[in-house]
Amino acid sequence: MINNVVLVGRLTKDPDLRYTVNGTAVAAFTMAVERSFNGADGQKQTDFISCVVWRKQAETLANYTRKGSL
Repeated sequence: MINNVVLVGRLTKDPDLRYTVNGTAVAAFTMAVERSFNGADGQKQTDFISCVVWRKQAETLANYTRKGSL
């Protein structure tokens, strides 16, 4: 079974595209995701989520997104 997660946030830096020794594309990136509620201090809280995508999704991500992309 595969889990699906939908995150809405911004990239903290350009994706890091690399290739395995077999030629498989892999991209690592971090997303800044604001919580939908304020913290105890009344300020917005942001979570930083580390992500990895493989194959064609990795190449597409690297080609079409940059730091700050939504």
